[in-house]
Amino acid sequence: MCGRYTLTVTGDDLETRFDARFRAAESGSGSDATFTPRYNMAPGQELPVITNEEPETIQRLEWGLVPSWADDDSGGLINARAESIDEKPSFESAYERRRCIVPADGFYEWVETADGKRPYRVTFEDDRVFAMAGLWERWEPETTQTGLDAFGGGVEEPSESGPLETFTIVTTDPNDLVSELHHRMAVVLEPDAEERWLSGDEPQELLEPYPSDGMAAYPVSTAVNDPATDEPSLIEPI
Repeated sequence: MCGRYTLTVTGDDLETRFDARFRAAESGSGSDATFTPRYNMAPGQELPVITNEEPETIQRLEWGLVPSWADDDSGGLINARAESIDEKPSFESAYERRRCIVPADGFYEWVETADGKRPYRVTFEDDRVFAMAGLWERWEPETTQTGLDAFGGGVEEPSESGPLETFTIVTTDPNDLVSELHHRMAVVLEPDAEERWLSGDEPQELLEPYPSDGMAAYPVSTAVNDPATDEPSLIEPI
């Protein structure tokens, strides 16, 4: 699975890499006012993604997909198995109509050792930014009945909270490198496959393990176990 990841570049670098811009309402005095390097991106946080609906825009969605038909917004799903996304009720609608790419430059996996679980960071040897395949959803809170209308019934009013937009990261079998750490890995897309994932038909063939050539994995501090910790020291090898 993919339960934590990193994106240690500036907002300007991110915009250049994906030829997209942060929302004007979020950008403030510039991209860097919107996004600063992140070393421990965790479920429940609002993180940068690019959706098929707005491929020219980098927006923030909450990590943990909530299906549109869910009764409430709890229990978001952080990963979706590539083998079943076209048939599992939680993901099939998003797979057909709401795909996204999730920018990253590394992700963490945990390995059982004699001293407990040891986190490893998986990245490219040249520290490149890459795109993980994702799905996104929009969950609408139910309307509430208030007062009486002209016929004696309640009047529907929207909930005070607006739509919730969430995402999940697609996982697949591991490549040779990641298989030494975990039995699943995030789907990493080739740059020329990113647009096809967002808008193409029958993209299932894109969900294969990324070759391990050019990738690296190294142990890092257990401080990454705490999602509240987000600092450069987390990606230093130990």
